[in-house]
Amino acid sequence: MANDEIKQIWKVPEPTLRRLPWYLAFVKLLKGKGEAYVSSTQIAKEINVDSSQVAKDLSFVNITGKTRVGYEINTLVAVLEDFLGFTIQHKAFLFGVGSLGAALLQDSGLSQYGLDIIAGFDTRRELAGTSIKGIPVFHISEFPACQKELNATIGVITVPVDQAQSVTDHIISEGIKALWNFTPFRIRVPRHVVVQNTSMYAHLAVMFNRLNQLNRRNENYSCGNELCKPQ
Repeated sequence: MANDEIKQIWKVPEPTLRRLPWYLAFVKLLKGKGEAYVSSTQIAKEINVDSSQVAKDLSFVNITGKTRVGYEINTLVAVLEDFLGFTIQHKAFLFGVGSLGAALLQDSGLSQYGLDIIAGFDTRRELAGTSIKGIPVFHISEFPACQKELNATIGVITVPVDQAQSVTDHIISEGIKALWNFTPFRIRVPRHVVVQNTSMYAHLAVMFNRLNQLNRRNENYSCGNELCKPQ
């Protein structure tokens, strides 16, 4: 990827980067149905955002649509996959082969989006020498040797929260450049290391909060319509 393309990606707002994979997933569905073109209005309706936002998001990508026709789907899929980095396989190690870690090792779909988890590591010695879906599992003590041999760039962290920082420090010291953190602990890293936090617990808290708000609104609405009576 050329330097000017790298600079362009760094200028993209994070909300846009979060929406682009949604657009890609929808457009790939249309491609599977044999569709040839898609408009920003179609994408907006499916993703539930304004069509002007879709057009603005796609303006960061090197593609233009045709007036009254839209975007050529095959080209849009290829451009989005390349722009998002999904066409390049990034080697990754996973740390913490518990229930979540094991599930990620079994998720073959990750490789379709450029993440190639090539090994898992755990502190439990009974897991060393085993494999999940053909991916070998090693004891954490073997990580430095594996890193020298395989040179992974990404670390996927699914360890218990009390181990998150120590594991982070350890794997960064061996040259891992980016971390996908699934723990609820906000790990501290040097400025040259990229971190993406994906806390399921935080997302659960947001969902529960919105659900509670919805329930309260429904209760207030019912009372306003005299469907409930004071005790």
